[in-house]
Amino acid sequence: MAHYRTSNESKREQFRRYLEKSGVLDTLTSVLVALYEESDKPNNALDFIKLHLGAAGPEPADTEALRMELSDLQQKCNMLMEENKELRNRLMQYEPAPEEGAAE
Repeated sequence: MAHYRTSNESKREQFRRYLEKSGVLDTLTSVLVALYEESDKPNNALDFIKLHLGAAGPEPADTEALRMELSDLQQKCNMLMEENKELRNRLMQYEPAPEEGAAE
């Protein structure tokens, strides 16, 4: 049983050193200190942490602007695809079709 406990503690220590070396502990500590020092505590502490870690995601206004831009670009792409198809068809009228037996 003692071996199991020692092994488990060494894994925890390795993981703690990993978090410390990668800067995770410092970052989490600074976010938690900012939350502690906040005079008006937020209703949702998790949202506060996400926001300060940069994991909150884009603002709704940004999302809507990106959706509109995506829609416009999709329409332009569809128009260009249609134009390309039409130009290919027009080009085929002026180029002779390859003969079936010419390659043999």
